[in-house]
Amino acid sequence: MSCCCDENDDESTLTSPLNSFSSNPILIDSTATISPMNSHFAALTCRDTLRLIFEKLSLADLARASCVCKTWNAVASDDNMVVEAFKAPWKILDVVGTPSSRSFWRDNGIGKFAISHRILRGETVASLAVKYSSQVTDIKRLNNMMSDHGIYSRERLLIPVSNPDILINGTCYIELDTYAKREVAVLYLDGKPESKPGTLLNRVTSDRGKRRVIDSLKRSMHVDDGTAQYYLSISNGDPRAALSQFSSDLRWERQTGMA
Repeated sequence: MSCCCDENDDESTLTSPLNSFSSNPILIDSTATISPMNSHFAALTCRDTLRLIFEKLSLADLARASCVCKTWNAVASDDNMVVEAFKAPWKILDVVGTPSSRSFWRDNGIGKFAISHRILRGETVASLAVKYSSQVTDIKRLNNMMSDHGIYSRERLLIPVSNPDILINGTCYIELDTYAKREVAVLYLDGKPESKPGTLLNRVTSDRGKRRVIDSLKRSMHVDDGTAQYYLSISNGDPRAALSQFSSDLRWERQTGMA
């Protein structure tokens, strides 16, 4: 009667593990480190694969991915990749313009966007706040306005975005606003900007603009035309510095009993 084993088989052979018959046993290193540089993860160093993955990431996650290795940094820092991540949360159609610094793209919070409003006769900061469902203090802070009278020295105001839905399928223009003194992604509800955004200037160069600034200073400081012109001239055309200097002089007069 046959048996499943031969009488000549060695007992140690029958009781040995199965992998003892293999000439090339599989060795598993439990201490191996899993990383993109590991040969077992070669797919994670393929740029095409990385692009498909990174397209789904937020700006914060892209920043983290760029710190992993040089390959990941090159893909995560790609301009098109960053711009798409900037637009994605708000479903913006396009962002036109190049910021002065790449740090502009690091934050795509709602505070990064603003609506351009051309000021019409009779409008006030309060009426614009009601129209755009915003707050008066937020409008003044964004435009560096010291008082409500500051609206009369400007041709437009930037309005903070209160309803994100207004950005959907919109086109924003990166601008360095003269008064806000920072770069903002501006949405034009009536189309697009009439001219290329200017650079940041502290001085008022046009006669018309200077006249409007003087009128605004007169109302804010409750002084005559000559006094307003004097403080504007000693502050190199900067209305904010002019009002600050006037306030400083007024405090000094009160302390010395001259006022």
